[in-house]
Amino acid sequence: MTKPAPVVNALSFDIEDWFHMVEIDAVADPERWPALPTLVERYTRRILDILAAYDARATFFVLGWVAERYPGIVPAIVRGGHEVATHGYGHHKVYEMQPDEFREDMRRSIELLGAQSGTRVRGFRATSFSITPGAEWAFDVLHDLGIEYDASLFPAARGHGGYPCPARPHASTIAPSGRPLPELPMSVMRLGPLRLPFSGGGYLRALPQALIRAGFEQLNRDGRPAVVYLHPRDFAPDCPRVPM
Repeated sequence: MTKPAPVVNALSFDIEDWFHMVEIDAVADPERWPALPTLVERYTRRILDILAAYDARATFFVLGWVAERYPGIVPAIVRGGHEVATHGYGHHKVYEMQPDEFREDMRRSIELLGAQSGTRVRGFRATSFSITPGAEWAFDVLHDLGIEYDASLFPAARGHGGYPCPARPHASTIAPSGRPLPELPMSVMRLGPLRLPFSGGGYLRALPQALIRAGFEQLNRDGRPAVVYLHPRDFAPDCPRVPM
């Protein structure tokens, strides 16, 4: 009997600085950001070195604010053979924005990343997975701006996100217009009646390795890719510490 082809998991990085974490009220004011110590450029290049050493490819959801201030990051990502996608421009939660604000934020980011990369920006991931019930209008904006897939829906309860959607790649029809958009939701494993996130950010730092491995094995057994998401700060032992 022919063995099924191995499942290829999806590796992604949200390229933002440590002070872009929405949980940190102490540095929430964008006016303060330019004066804060930074680690995004240094550790993005560290990530690129690691990927090159393992001949691995990934998608980089780059924040426009970062790309504008560190114009060498996006070309370095492209030289490494990776995909450049958008994380928006100003790191605002989608459900707190008006449609016109979101449209302008996205337009600014797409134009900047396209110019720096010389490629078409096809994908989007929202700040903190913040397309939530009531913010479905964002999908029509994505359609209008030429985005070809979304990776913003988090199919489990979460502080700033969470959307009741299928926990596998699917064509999302939640846009008010009904226009479908390919959706790559974040990965969750089944644990009894629960959906447990396991494959990104703080979950990778906090959960036991055995549980993380079980999550990958569960999804791959079902023929589904796991979606891994990380940030430059996840690689930074010298990341600043401030009150949450």
